[in-house]
Order: sequence, then C-alpha cells, then structure tokens
Amino acid sequence: MHTTRTSSTAPGRDLTPLLAGAATAVGGLGALLALTGSDSPLRAPLTLFFLLAAPAAGIAAALRGFDPFARVLTSLAGSVVLNMLVAQGMLATHRWSARGGVVAMAVLSALILLLVLMRRRRTAKGRDL
Repeated sequence: MHTTRTSSTAPGRDLTPLLAGAATAVGGLGALLALTGSDSPLRAPLTLFFLLAAPAAGIAAALRGFDPFARVLTSLAGSVVLNMLVAQGMLATHRWSARGGVVAMAVLSALILLLVLMRRRRTAKGRDL
C-alpha cells in the first residue's frame, strides 16, 4: 500500500511572501507618514502597525526554532516591550516625539535583523569548514 501526502495548499499558492510584502509596504507607508508629518487619517493606524510589526519581525526572525503560534506571541510581546522601553527612555530624557520614536524603532529593528543575519551567516560558515 502506498501512502501519499498532500499539502494543505496547492503548489504555487503559498501566500506568505505576498503577505510579508504587503505588511512591509503598509509598515513602510506608516513610517513615511509619521516622518513627513502628514495629516492623513491613515497616519495613526499605519504608524502603530509599523511600531508593532517592525520589531516583531526582527524578534520573530531570531526565534526561528519555535512553533508558529509561540513565535508570533513572543515576537508581539517583545515588540510591545521594546516600544515601551523606547518611550520610557525618550520621556526620561525629555526627548519625546513621534518621529523620534519611529526612527528609534526602525534602528532597533534593523539592528535585531542584522544581528540575526550575522549569526546565521556565522553558523553557516562554521558548517562549511
């Protein structure tokens, strides 16, 4: 008897890259609206999406071995914590601004992603030896 496995999605129908691209575009638009000081009604929700999604993406990349639900939950919780720490630091130094918060979260998110990429590259290089 021969057992065949079927995937839940048809070949070529994986929407993950499409959703990731859409989330990146929405987050980038939110950061752009916040940095330019636009009066658009979409500014607040898109900026909030950027502030939550950017660090969450970096943290999720670092938690590659977790199951998907734990990864999402942990990365969102870490994103909220990072946002609160940045806001607290900005308030403590009397440098609070929405633009500064967006820039700080973009820099922190980029640093997290850079560290993850460097770690993966180093472990891959170690396997080649």
